[in-house]
Amino acid sequence: MEIYKNGELLALLGENNDFNIRRASLENSGNYHCMGVKKSNHEPVVSKRVKIQVQELFSRPVLTDSLSESTHGNQVTLSCKTQILPQKSNVILQFCFYRNNQSLESGCSNNPGLQISAIWPHYSGFYQCKAGDVTSGIWKESQISQIYEQRVAEVQKATEFVTEGQELLLICSVDRNPKNMNFYWYKKRGYLSSGAKYKIASVKNSDAGEYYCRAGSFTSKPVTIKVRVPISQPVLTARTRQTQIVEGQQIILNCEVDRSSPEILYQFLHEDTVLWETKTSSILASFSLTAKHSGNYYCIANSGFGPKRSKVLKLSVIVPVSQPILTFHPAEARTVEGSVLTLHCEDPRGSLPILYQFYREKLLLPRSSTRSDTGASYRFSLTEAHSGNYYCTADNGFGSKRSNTVSLSVTVPVSQPILTFYPAEAQTIEGSVLTLHCEAHRGSLPILYQFYLETSLLDRSTVHSGVGTSYRFSLTEAHSGNYYCTADNGFGSKRSNTMSLSVIVPVSLPLIIFKVPRVPAVVGDMIELQCEAQRGSPPIVYHFFHEDVMLGSRQSPSGGGASFKFLLTEEHSGNYLCEASNVGKTQRSKTVVLNVKVPVSRPAFTLRASGSQAVVGNVMQLHCEALRGSPPILYRFYHEDVMLGNSSASFGGGTSFNFTLTVEHSGNYSCEADNDLEVQRSETVTLKVTVPVSRPVLTLRVSKAQAMVGDVVELHCEALRGSPPILYRFYHENVVLRNDSTFSAKGVSFNLSLTAQHSGNYSCEADNGLGAQKSELVTLFITGPTENRSAVATGVTGALLSILGLAAGALLFYFWFSRKAGERSASDFSRNPSDLNPQETTYQNVPGWIELQPVYINVNPRERDVVYSEVRRNKGENKYAAASRPKILTNEGSPVIYSQVKVACTPASRVQQSATSDPHR
Repeated sequence: MEIYKNGELLALLGENNDFNIRRASLENSGNYHCMGVKKSNHEPVVSKRVKIQVQELFSRPVLTDSLSESTHGNQVTLSCKTQILPQKSNVILQFCFYRNNQSLESGCSNNPGLQISAIWPHYSGFYQCKAGDVTSGIWKESQISQIYEQRVAEVQKATEFVTEGQELLLICSVDRNPKNMNFYWYKKRGYLSSGAKYKIASVKNSDAGEYYCRAGSFTSKPVTIKVRVPISQPVLTARTRQTQIVEGQQIILNCEVDRSSPEILYQFLHEDTVLWETKTSSILASFSLTAKHSGNYYCIANSGFGPKRSKVLKLSVIVPVSQPILTFHPAEARTVEGSVLTLHCEDPRGSLPILYQFYREKLLLPRSSTRSDTGASYRFSLTEAHSGNYYCTADNGFGSKRSNTVSLSVTVPVSQPILTFYPAEAQTIEGSVLTLHCEAHRGSLPILYQFYLETSLLDRSTVHSGVGTSYRFSLTEAHSGNYYCTADNGFGSKRSNTMSLSVIVPVSLPLIIFKVPRVPAVVGDMIELQCEAQRGSPPIVYHFFHEDVMLGSRQSPSGGGASFKFLLTEEHSGNYLCEASNVGKTQRSKTVVLNVKVPVSRPAFTLRASGSQAVVGNVMQLHCEALRGSPPILYRFYHEDVMLGNSSASFGGGTSFNFTLTVEHSGNYSCEADNDLEVQRSETVTLKVTVPVSRPVLTLRVSKAQAMVGDVVELHCEALRGSPPILYRFYHENVVLRNDSTFSAKGVSFNLSLTAQHSGNYSCEADNGLGAQKSELVTLFITGPTENRSAVATGVTGALLSILGLAAGALLFYFWFSRKAGERSASDFSRNPSDLNPQETTYQNVPGWIELQPVYINVNPRERDVVYSEVRRNKGENKYAAASRPKILTNEGSPVIYSQVKVACTPASRVQQSATSDPHR
């Protein structure tokens, strides 16, 4: 975890992720945020920004002082002023005073003021105060203030200078000027006059100096008065040791005025450019002369009353000649015989006039001496005798200087060269050796020969002796074209006549390529075979082959490749090559392989169960296979358009997908085949998953609180899980009472008129062909007169026969009425026995000791491992039932009596546990 302040990392936090500021200050104000990393995916997480504003407990103190009079003399009061934050007005500050970093009086106190005597020794100095809160340890210092024993004198005008002839007024004052205080004025410790004001009506130059005053025991700081005097026009003079001013000499410039002033600004200018300026008493300027120092000079003097300019002083600096420069026109050192050559000599620096002279091999050329202002030239027509070394001299009376030597060579231009081939044939075969020879019959050596093909330089060679030069090379196709050569000895290049050469190139190994509209190639696409030999002189004949069977021929009259097109079928997969032929030579390409892809066909989809039926828990295999299509093929399996999985068949054939059946697997299934060329989907196959019946729940219901002979009891049997149709059988002491089939999930019921013989154990059985399940036993106790039991038994027998006759019709009517009227499902009744009508009595597998209880029911409400046996009592129960109830199980606040808990860990119950709510109490 990291914490940031104003966007910059402040600290790395530890395990507790806390960051503490022990003592907050103004520097801690700012915007704070932290950043960490999630442990799950290591993504960074940034918190919101929090702005923290730290307020000052109190402001920085300000130190002030004031002078006052008392009976004991003058006093100075020091005050240390600050402001406390209104919310912290209860804070009591301490104040300390210091002079020259030494504590005053007895240290710090709560008093922000301190009085000291103005005549206290060493009163003047640097003062400072501190304010602080002892509790928090916060202390702040004021700025340092300098306090003088004397009070300052004031000059009426704020300017430093006073012009000669102006009035000067000086005023001496002190803070809180007491009555009858005497003032005295002094200049350089000499007494001038008394009074608070000192006035000079007309200031003279002699009035300049330092003034100060005394007021009582106070002495002011000295005030300097400067008097400015107007000056006259300056005079500029130059001094040098020689009569002629020559470059390199030392010269002194002097600028003077006839009247002095406290301070004068002098400026020296050359051609209106300021060279330097000075305010010092020295007014002499000294420097060494160069050629650029020639020109007009003057100076300017300024004492504050406006600048005064001297007259112009003109200097002409004589510059001795430097080494002259000799040049040729034209500038080439080698020239052609008969051309006109001009020699030019010039010194760029020397003062005029200058005498120039020209020499060849130390001999002065006739009529070459000249006196010129812009250099000198010598012009003549060249002969072979003019070859040699030349130089010139320059002189202006301060010493002659000589130029560097320049050589001249007179040459003969070359004639037109002649180009020849060896061998002389204009048409040759690639690979043979050809020699080019170029020769100019006239021309001064050395001669540079160059060989060209079209405009490309092939070779170059410089010949210093002999006649001509040759260039030898092996021919390639690129050497066909026009050839020529040039010869050049520095005075113009000459070109030979052009000669043409045609190189015959045998055909090279051709390259065959496929051109298809898509990759990979698919049946029905138009394919183009292209064959091309990169090298070879036209015409070229191309032959195309498939598995060594020729498909066709094409001719290329002007070079390049050839093409062959056809529509693809599956049989066109295989090896392809081509041949190229010219001038009796044939070359065969490498073999290339074409693989023609076939789009996938509509797949066949089948379902295969591990048993004879699709039953929950069995393994179902989905198989998908496309009979045509280039592998690999990707198969996808779908249930109601939701993909279950996929599998790839890399070498053809189909693929399968297995899973264990649950109830939710009923529905429509299909598969898809995809080989990147086409996607095909199978027909839909419907699967119905059969669920084995669960253990049924038997419920006995009577309308009275106590089952008696003659009462009608309703027997209801229901399996909470199982695929219809379901056959239900009712048993009394393992004797079948009734069989009923139903396509509904609500179970079946029938009524029984009770006789004494109907006491005993009841159960029911559910079977949907995947295995019968039997309910738990429910015991029924019937009370009534003994003598009436036979009659009741006879009635029960008749009732059973009637019920068996009406069972089928009653069952059909029951299901039809349930759908139409939307009555509450039987599952609600069986799963929530606590919600029954309080007037009806429901019993569940009750132990034998509760003989006087009403009817029971063995309920596993939500098919969990725990079975709750429930006893429900009515408000109007008889006294016998109440007397027989055990006290320890009585719950006065609830109509339910808890009798027994039974654990039934059946596989069917475990399957439903996660989908049901808690069992009823």
